[in-house]
Amino acid sequence: QVQLVESGGGLVQPGGSLRLSCAASRSIFSTYHMGWYRQAPGKQRELVARITVAGSTNYADSVMGRFTISRDNAKNTMYLQMNSLKSEDTAVYYCNTNPYAELAWGQGTQVTVSS
Repeated sequence: QVQLVESGGGLVQPGGSLRLSCAASRSIFSTYHMGWYRQAPGKQRELVARITVAGSTNYADSVMGRFTISRDNAKNTMYLQMNSLKSEDTAVYYCNTNPYAELAWGQGTQVTVSS
C-alpha cells in the first residue's frame, strides 16, 4: 500500500506563504491524477488543487491565483505553494489521488493563518 506523508504546515500571518509537500512511498504520479485537499474544523474535506498525469492543473475558485500545485516525479513528491494566505485557508491539508481518494489518507499537515 502506498503511503502519503504531508509536511510543511505551520503558523503564518495573513498575507504570508507556505509550501506544503506530499511524499509518496513509491512512484505513483505517472499513474494517478493527484489532489491537495483540506479540511477546516466543522467542515467537510474539500479539493483545493489537482494535477493530472499529463501535468494539467485546476484550482478551487477560493485559491485561484494564490496557490500553485506542482510535482517532482523523480522525488515522488508533490507540492502546494501557498501565497497571500488568508484566515479562511486555516485547515488540515492532505494529498490523495483524484477524482477519487483511492489511497489511505495521511496524517495531514496543519496550516494556521492568524495574526
